[in-house]
Amino acid sequence: MLDSLAVLAADPAAWVALVTLIALEVVLGIDNLIFISILTNKLPPAQRERARRIGIALALLMRLGLLGTLAIIVRLTTPVVTVMGHGFSWRDLILIAGGLFLVWKATKEIHHTVDPRHGPDLFEGNAPTLGMSAAIGQILVLDLVFSVDSIITAVGMTPHVPIMVIAVVVTVVVMLVAATPLARFMEGNPTLVMLALAFLVMIGMTLIAEGFGAHIPKGYIYVAMAFSVFVEALNMLARRRRAPKG
Repeated sequence: MLDSLAVLAADPAAWVALVTLIALEVVLGIDNLIFISILTNKLPPAQRERARRIGIALALLMRLGLLGTLAIIVRLTTPVVTVMGHGFSWRDLILIAGGLFLVWKATKEIHHTVDPRHGPDLFEGNAPTLGMSAAIGQILVLDLVFSVDSIITAVGMTPHVPIMVIAVVVTVVVMLVAATPLARFMEGNPTLVMLALAFLVMIGMTLIAEGFGAHIPKGYIYVAMAFSVFVEALNMLARRRRAPKG
């Protein structure tokens, strides 16, 4: 491993690949971080920080574990079942299942936000309030989906495992640092939470579409998200300017 790192350190192309992969992984990690922030904000305040750390630590372990099974990960793109003439790989099935889960979860949260007095839960019957184990379980499901997508993206960008490992570790450290500030900011700005939930619906639909073989350039998704955040920032600034002083 050390010999490989020494060889790569002397290769300018390896540095370019590392920086590019870190940037891409950080952008892809935003989706996971938004979900973790929204979910953990529903926990009691004393449990939120711990849940965020556990969720992000699980993301790191899952990504590193998947890197240790690259031969299996590469085979995940091989079709294993054919439906109406279209072949689905394990990656496709994981993306479809994860996308459906994300759309269901985000729709449920939007429903609860829009109608806080909704009475019997339309999605879960008389389910109890979200607990620590339930939150970690849901985070783990999305960690798996985003981890598989992340590692397959990394494999497509570089053949060097040390570069992938460094990029994954740096990405998870950035997520760990940003998780609490992002969660607190979203907690203090309810309209931003609604926007984030809408993002999750869009991301879920994108995962489903990719699972069915419809490639959607990530650039379009993130440009739309950035523009929406910019508009919401203007709305927040306008609300603060109109708020009575003193």
